[in-house]
Formats: sequence, structure tokens, C-alpha cells
Amino acid sequence: MRIIIYTGKGGVGKTSIAAATAVKLAKQGKRTLILSTDAAHSLGDSLAVPIGPDPVWISENLWGQEVNAIRETERNWGNVQGWLTKLLDKAQLKDITTEEMLVFPGMEELFSLLQIKEHAQSGLYDVLVVDCAPTGETLRLLSYPNVLNWWLEKIFPHERKLIKLVRPVAKLVSDIELPSDNVLDSIERFARALEEMHRIVLDPEITSVRIVLNPEKMVLAEAKRSFTYLNLFGFNTDAVIVNRVLPDEAGDGFFAHWRDIQKKYEEEIVLNFRPLPILKAPMMKKEVIGLPILEELADIVYGDQAPSAMFYRGITETIREEDGEMLLELMIPFVDKADLDLTQTGDELTVDAGAYKRKVILPRPLMGRQVVGARYAEDRLIIRFGKREMTAHGKVEDQ
Repeated sequence: MRIIIYTGKGGVGKTSIAAATAVKLAKQGKRTLILSTDAAHSLGDSLAVPIGPDPVWISENLWGQEVNAIRETERNWGNVQGWLTKLLDKAQLKDITTEEMLVFPGMEELFSLLQIKEHAQSGLYDVLVVDCAPTGETLRLLSYPNVLNWWLEKIFPHERKLIKLVRPVAKLVSDIELPSDNVLDSIERFARALEEMHRIVLDPEITSVRIVLNPEKMVLAEAKRSFTYLNLFGFNTDAVIVNRVLPDEAGDGFFAHWRDIQKKYEEEIVLNFRPLPILKAPMMKKEVIGLPILEELADIVYGDQAPSAMFYRGITETIREEDGEMLLELMIPFVDKADLDLTQTGDELTVDAGAYKRKVILPRPLMGRQVVGARYAEDRLIIRFGKREMTAHGKVEDQ
């Protein structure tokens, strides 16, 4: 199966590009499902077809789905919500915040993203096109499994054993009910499902991310931050799509200045994102609503290329040996070296890159080794491992 995730700042036309891609794939004979995980669904409006929380047939080889986050939460988290409700009732919390405490921030969106795993494993489709929420929300959610995997492996087994030991005694000394095995099973299933979803979206043979942007200063800045985050967490970005590009005919009259501004940022986009393929989508003459104009848009964007092709395979993480030392290289573009910091705890490495943080469980060749230094060059953080002990924080050296 092929999975293509479209992300971008709100308002750049991400849904239109995703929908156009799906329409063209279906025309090429690919069984295609376009999936919207954005809470503010506009996919049905773009396709001009009513779409529900389950896959709906739209046309030959094309299905659409707008995920109902509340329904997915109840399906995946019902047992846990039931236990939390009883717990909060006994604590006599009756105000409106009780309902809000039953689901942690971002979890409803995570349950929506689990649909990626379910469809990938169903075998019903050749291509899954995902229209995600605006960039910041999506990237934050896609990084959650890193934290959950760590908790699942390091903490959860001990918590579960402790709860089993304490539960009989707790009943004697308190009326607060500890989570049952069913509740703990639900938590573990959720974490395992996220782990599998994460594996699928990180597989560069299956999944790629495409960044949609407009040739504007603020949108470009957001796209660069997104690209940093995607690389830091190991996602393969295979294309950048510049949407709503004004035609050369707009070079005269009212839009002349806007066309000059766009040309400036188009050049910056090429410079910043090379060697990624840069695809362009023009400002269409009418609203991009309905299958015919979506197909027309896709033909302009992709030309003779198959939208399902993997346009680029970037290497976000490599391990190599040099002069008797092991090196871990992480692709992290668009960051200031001064914002980079490393912390090692045993076989766990924490990489801070400005506002972003990633925990890395060291791969087998690096286990048992200590960080002895690091440098940042050509958009890569190069971490050296030897056998010497390190301080709590390994600072990045000058080149």
C-alpha cells in the first residue's frame, strides 16, 4: 500500500491538493481512499459530495472519509473513560471540567490518526491519501508515539504489576477504585496501535509527507519549521507543492506587485528545499470544487507523473564508522547550532532542537557507547560515540 500525507499551514489549500491527488489516482486505476483527520472537515465541500465517518464511495476507484474523532475516542477509549468517570464522581467533581478531564489534550486527534493503521492493514485500497490538520497540530500528534513507546516499554509494565499488588489492599482502605485489567488492556491496546501506526508512517517504502504552501513569507517560515520537525522525527518528505501561484498574465495591473512577491518567494522555496522536488499549482480561474476541476488541477500539478510515485527518498538518520568511532547522523535542517543540545541517559539520547525535542532509543550498534562529541554541518547533526564517559549535557562543537 502507498500512503501520502498532506500537511501545511491552515488556509494554504491543502485539502484541494489532497483531493485533486486522490481524484487523479482513481482515474489511473488505483483504489484510492482520501481520509480527512482535520476536526474542521472541508473534504466533502471540496469534492462536492456528502462524506461521513465511514468510507463513502464517490466515483470509480475513489472513496472518501471524514473521521469522527468523538466516535473514534469512544470506540478506543470507552473503558478508560468509564473508569475515569467513576473516579471523578467519587471525588465529587461535578462541574464542566469533569468531561474535559476524560480525554487528554490531543488524544481525540490521535484516535483519528489510528484510522491510517486500520486502512493500511485492511488491504481494501491501493493508496491512502491523508488530509491532515494544520501543520503544527499534526506534527505534534505524530511525535506522541515516541513518548508513548518509551512509557510503554519503561514504565507501564511496572505500573501494571504494582496496581495488581495494591488493588486488594486499596479496596480495604479506600473507596477509590483502581483501574481494572480491562482498563489497563485498553490503555495497552491504544499504545500498541499507536506504535504500529507510527511504524507504518515512518516506513519510507510506504509513506511520504508532502508539504503544501503558498509563496508567502509567513507560510514559507512555517513550512521550514515543519520540514525541520519532520526530519528530526524521521518522516520522509518527498515533495513540496507550491499552491495558488499567480500566472505570468498577472504581471500587469492590480496583481503586478503580488506576482513579483510570489516570484521572490518561489526562488527562496527552491533554494531552501532543494533537492526536494518542487511542484506548482496555479491559482485556478474558478473555485476548486468538484471532481472535474480537481482532476484538471491534478493534471497541472503532476503532469505525466503518477501521484503515487515516491518523488524523493531522503535519508534522515544514518550510522557509520569513522576512525574507530561510531557516528550517528541526524538530518535537521533550518536550525541554529546554538539551539542544539544533547542529553544521554544510558541508551537513550534526547535531542533538543530549539522548540523541538526527540527521544532516541539508541540502535544496537550504539548501545553501551557514550557520546563524546557532536557537530552541526550541512543541515546534519553528527554525533560521535566512543567509550569515554560524558557529562550530563553534550554541547555541540563549532565546525
